[in-house]
Amino acid sequence: MSFRLMAKGSSEVVNGGGEGEERKKNEAAAVTAHPYDFHVCGPRKISSPNWRDLIRSSWKDPNYKRMAIACFIQAVYLLELDRQEKRTAENGLAPKWWHTFKYKLTQTLVDERDGSIYGAVLEWDQFAAFSEFILMRPAGAPRAVLALRGTLLKSPTIRRDLVDDLRFLAWESLKGSVRFHGALEALNKMVERFGSKNVCVGGHSLGAGFALQVGKALAKQGIFVECHIFNPPSVSLAMSIKSVGEKAGFLWKRIKDSLPSKAEASLDAKDKATVNAEKTFCSETKKWMPHLYVNNSDYICCYYTDTAGNAVATDVSPNKDNIVNGQGEPMAKLFVMSKGPQKFLEAHGLEQWWCDEMELQQALHNSKLINMQLRSLYTAPPSGKS
Repeated sequence: MSFRLMAKGSSEVVNGGGEGEERKKNEAAAVTAHPYDFHVCGPRKISSPNWRDLIRSSWKDPNYKRMAIACFIQAVYLLELDRQEKRTAENGLAPKWWHTFKYKLTQTLVDERDGSIYGAVLEWDQFAAFSEFILMRPAGAPRAVLALRGTLLKSPTIRRDLVDDLRFLAWESLKGSVRFHGALEALNKMVERFGSKNVCVGGHSLGAGFALQVGKALAKQGIFVECHIFNPPSVSLAMSIKSVGEKAGFLWKRIKDSLPSKAEASLDAKDKATVNAEKTFCSETKKWMPHLYVNNSDYICCYYTDTAGNAVATDVSPNKDNIVNGQGEPMAKLFVMSKGPQKFLEAHGLEQWWCDEMELQQALHNSKLINMQLRSLYTAPPSGKS
């Protein structure tokens, strides 16, 4: 009797193991067939790093770097979806989006209010690189990347996402968000560990707003981190009010200039301070130039290409001119989708930025919006009384 029980128990263990293996295979097949799987919707013609990158690094190609950073941001979206749908590291969708580039996940940024993942730190995985005979990190590949996702229209996280969306819409600032402080803290630690030249930050939609603002916060301290932002929000009530105020100020200046003046050739103290602030602004913006990727069919980010008229664009080239301010100094690299999705949902999507059939153009005009956003950092603070 006891032998029979042991045999039966052994049989159950064997069958259980077989069922477990079969269940794992079924889960793996389900992940492979998932519409967000890397091999289903990821880039088609992008290659995984190999020993040839030691001679000619793919990361020196701006298009390769753009696609890789976009894939890292997609991984953050999927980290949150994996969490919501209770997928593990073994059967999750997210890992393939960084494993392909020989990176590893070292930190997730979690909003403690709802437990959602809104960002992640990915670092170069030298151990994985050894398997492809890559003895060192390819030139141009960042040592670490901070990736930030945008709004995710899922019930567990939509509330906190929309609060930050409304925060930007009302104030054109995300500094009051706990996610801003979490992202800034993570980026500061990365810079302390690896140095600013080996760190990169990227974001999409709402995440692009966070990426731009944490990048600016560090730039104000003289720390310049490479920044790639996709479909950044460009519409806010604060910007509209500021624009109306600027127009009123411009009209008043014209009226004032038309009135008789006793000191027409002299600048007052305020004008001199403005000139000095302008010079400081021009010299500082030479050191930090974020990369902006926009689609004119996306009404959330299309105002980055608007000045007082139409945008002028040319073919993308690493040696092309960049967005310039009124003094002719480069301020940002603005890439505009010239051939791509036209419907809003697709035009605001992240997938377009790693699509093989896309065509980019680089804008060569003075972007008033990015000019105003960067100027807010470098304007000289008012002098206090001694």
